[in-house]
Amino acid sequence: MLEICVAGATGWTGSAVVQGVLEAEDLSLRAGVARSAAGQEVAGAPVFGSVPEALDGVDVLIDYTSHLAVKENALAAIEREVAVVIGASGLSARDYGEIDAAARERRVGVVAAGNFSLTAAMAQAAAVLAARHLPHWEIIDYASATKPDAPSGTSRELAERLSGVRPPVLGRSLGETAGPREARGATVAGVQVHSVRLPSFVVSTEVVFGRPDERLVIRHDAGGSPAPYVAGTLLAARAVPGRVGLTRGLDVLLLESG
Repeated sequence: MLEICVAGATGWTGSAVVQGVLEAEDLSLRAGVARSAAGQEVAGAPVFGSVPEALDGVDVLIDYTSHLAVKENALAAIEREVAVVIGASGLSARDYGEIDAAARERRVGVVAAGNFSLTAAMAQAAAVLAARHLPHWEIIDYASATKPDAPSGTSRELAERLSGVRPPVLGRSLGETAGPREARGATVAGVQVHSVRLPSFVVSTEVVFGRPDERLVIRHDAGGSPAPYVAGTLLAARAVPGRVGLTRGLDVLLLESG
């Protein structure tokens, strides 16, 4: 039985993950973290105001907090030799590098994904395959009007994964842009990413590949509930204690797990 702590336990996704842990026969909710509910209980487990307070007896920390807290939370868990599943978005490649180094030093596993939806993982795997053969691509990142980070973790992870295949080819260099340079989007790991923030979106990620006279669009759309993220998160929680260092991307975890 794996003992789980959910950080962000009262949040939109965290509360759904808590319910998923409760329904799983091989997982047990040891603690929750939520500053607004510190000193209370969630599903019978104590709620703490910070991650370091909540780690006693915990095997895996699942973090669905925010880009402001997740790195510190992950490093605190790693220091205590607690495996980590990172579902919160907003971390950079440099942040993940620091987390990976700390995890390897402590011989602890970390699994992180910009999106733990199984269909999002399939979309990312398809995009990685396409990037091996199609040299031109850009990413369009859609999210709600109030989402604080841009691009989303899903789009940032996708850009960094695709740039690891090879840098995309630009038809015209960004320095030759006539007009505001910002109209060409942000450059994330050498990939142009365009973030749209409007009401009615949850998180949608679209990668557009182009060739002369043809175009391929791979798109993932998230619905209005956190349910799609639960299965992938719990799959990662079960796998992470047997790993060392950072595994980034649910599709990578699925591939390596067979």
